[in-house]
Amino acid sequence: MNTLLPRTAEVSRNTAETKITVKLNLDGTGQANLSTGIGFFDHMLDQIARHGLIDLDIQCAGDLHIDGHHTVEDVGITLGQAVAKAVGDKKGLRRYGHAYVPLDEALSRVVVDFSGRPGLEMHVPFKSGMIGTFDSQLAYEFFQGFVNHAFVTLHIDNLRGDNSHHQAETVFKAFARALRMALEIDPRAANVIPSTKGSL
Repeated sequence: MNTLLPRTAEVSRNTAETKITVKLNLDGTGQANLSTGIGFFDHMLDQIARHGLIDLDIQCAGDLHIDGHHTVEDVGITLGQAVAKAVGDKKGLRRYGHAYVPLDEALSRVVVDFSGRPGLEMHVPFKSGMIGTFDSQLAYEFFQGFVNHAFVTLHIDNLRGDNSHHQAETVFKAFARALRMALEIDPRAANVIPSTKGSL
């Protein structure tokens, strides 16, 4: 993929549990159009768009009469597929990104590597089970779905926090900032794949 071309993608996922369309532009301005049926989850996806400077359109109709699991996990899967498609052959990619983000008493660190290998280490001791109608356990399912299909290595650590809303928001904001760093094109290596192997 020529890194001078727009890094955009559209991916749909239709199952008996969810119907999802994700459209994104990795070189956007942070515009978001989000509808998953879970208000707090939409709020977290908005953090990815705004702080990652990714234009993001996610429409999901899921089986929320059961619970939010399939919706959150499948959005993670579909977003991961879209990012993988948009990033192409990774020429010129900075590849690595990291960020620390605070919100009041909470502080989280996220490190990402567009390694071509899925891996997740997530350590977030949420103080409560529910954040609005969002089950805090599903944050892990979202990121697991994402890494499996974006083919990235992701380390997420909530270093401190007493409020689950704050904990989650720092995680998603730090994730966005780490993505933004990793996805930048390095002008000194615009036609180089950032690996001694020659491919990622």
